[in-house]
Amino acid sequence: MKNRKQATLIGLVAIFLWSAIVGLIRNVSDQLGPTGGAAMMYSVASLFLLLSVGWVRPGEFPRRYLFWGSLLFVAYELCLALSIGYAHTSRQAIEVGMVNYLWPTFTIVAAIVFNRQRANWLIVPGFVLSIIGIGWVLGGEQGLNLPGMLANVQDNPLSYGLAFAGALIWAAYCAVTTRIANGKNGVTLFFMLVSVALWAKYLLEGGGAMTFSLQAIVSLMLAAAAMGFGYAAWNVGILHGNVTILAGASYFIPVFSAALAMLLLRTPLSPAFWQGAAMVCGGAILCWLATRAPVKARATA
Repeated sequence: MKNRKQATLIGLVAIFLWSAIVGLIRNVSDQLGPTGGAAMMYSVASLFLLLSVGWVRPGEFPRRYLFWGSLLFVAYELCLALSIGYAHTSRQAIEVGMVNYLWPTFTIVAAIVFNRQRANWLIVPGFVLSIIGIGWVLGGEQGLNLPGMLANVQDNPLSYGLAFAGALIWAAYCAVTTRIANGKNGVTLFFMLVSVALWAKYLLEGGGAMTFSLQAIVSLMLAAAAMGFGYAAWNVGILHGNVTILAGASYFIPVFSAALAMLLLRTPLSPAFWQGAAMVCGGAILCWLATRAPVKARATA
């Protein structure tokens, strides 16, 4: 029991680390560039994963998982890092991060559609509430404001588009790997592939100097640790901890992430933003509740 509680606590640490990712990625991008900073970050995170999770030979993975898992994982991480890095302002980076956090809702919907996960009627208001929440976030100070939301997205369609695509891709990754991974965890290999893809992009763009100050190095190490050790800690929690507690806590990541990003980036957020973030969380929780098996009534004597 003690070991299970410790594993659950480690899993909760992963949620805290992941919640810090948006602010940390933005800090690295501001100092080392969107592509170069991300390439450095995933390279260092790969080293951390080698030391914590370890290396598994590609030949030990099912071939379908090796192909589809790596393809979807790399695509998602590229969307995540570059969407935040390409944001025009810190506030926009936080909004982009919130769009990315549609993935819990999309993941449950994907499980229902592709993996035949049973669900009840709560899935509909849950999905709608999450989408309205994102609209509320993007509407600015006035909340759900369609002209304001469109103007916001049109200011930087690349960042918002990458974030939305990333949410869909991660939902697909979760749905696919559940069926074909056979319990294998390729996160170390996948992180290395992400770093290779980012370095290739960096070189094709002509490279460019990266100035390493003490602040840049600290930001880089913190971001890499949050990403690498976050995945390692989550793996421990899911395998040996209380999955129900971890799943419930994970649906609050959007709010935790916005709060930490606000502090790290020193960017105030309006009441309307927090209302939208709460809706995103609430929608994901409703979707999760929709998949919970109903409790059977006790038989009476």
